[in-house]
Amino acid sequence: MTRLNWGILGTGWIADLFVKDLQMTGRRVAAVGSRSRESAERFAGRFSIPKAHASYQALADDPDVDLIYVATPHPLHAENALMALEAGKHVLVEKPFTLNAGEARRIVDLARTKNLVVLEAMWTRFMPHMIRIREIIASGALGKVHSVIADHTRDLPSDPAHRLNAMELGGGALLDLGIYPISFAWDILGKPEAITAMARFKETGADAEVATIFRHAGGAISTTISSSDNAGPNVASVLGTEARIEIAATWYMPTSFSVIDRQDKVIETYASTVEGRGMQFQADEIERLVTAGQLAGEILPPEESVAIMQTLDEIRRQIGLKYPSE
Repeated sequence: MTRLNWGILGTGWIADLFVKDLQMTGRRVAAVGSRSRESAERFAGRFSIPKAHASYQALADDPDVDLIYVATPHPLHAENALMALEAGKHVLVEKPFTLNAGEARRIVDLARTKNLVVLEAMWTRFMPHMIRIREIIASGALGKVHSVIADHTRDLPSDPAHRLNAMELGGGALLDLGIYPISFAWDILGKPEAITAMARFKETGADAEVATIFRHAGGAISTTISSSDNAGPNVASVLGTEARIEIAATWYMPTSFSVIDRQDKVIETYASTVEGRGMQFQADEIERLVTAGQLAGEILPPEESVAIMQTLDEIRRQIGLKYPSE
């Protein structure tokens, strides 16, 4: 276990979940920052965090903080991450990395200039079941991988003021939910060479449902569907010429999977033994990078986060989705 001190920027639901996993695994959360002292002190009291800062800048300037977790809404990620980097802090930025690829590029370039680690908090990438899936694919057990199929479909609040439905907060299914299966397709098959997307919208202008078809190198195809107003199976599959992997619900959280051959015989099963939500593994990765003096790892290098944002930008171009701040 490292002796790095965490700072939490933002006090919402996702910050709450992450701190629980940090503390469960013995990490030290040294400080929290919010836009109001009341919110910071309430959060600090709930988790026995030593310092509560009444501004994000005060958190960034705290000399006792080594890494900052950015847990604010999407449109604030770039501003908050750049501020933390300017203050000399390593940064873990909640997914999606930013609102668009231009913002992502600014973050990654500044981190490189400052010789600091920046990592997108796409927590699914770092979990044990995903690591094992990549090992199986690399072994050749599936043969040639032709297809990836994944959904992230949920029935979430319909209140127009809710973050997910508010355009000024980057609301919509694509950035909040679609980022999971799209990042998964990237992880397994690499950068898409061709992108097709379509969507259905809410009255607020936020996307309620987005479907994508990607063609990848070698002709492989991935399909994803993400929805915020109808709940689906939330499963995923990787299909190869010799076998397939079926990932159980909820595929992007700690879960089980089966490897099934062409005769429908199960040749391997995996059952998760992860404690907590599983967000501690992204903390493992950024702490490993910081301790080793490395700026990028193999699982999700910063340049890939920029490229994934470019993919999301192209999807938004095709479906006609633009945010007020752009």
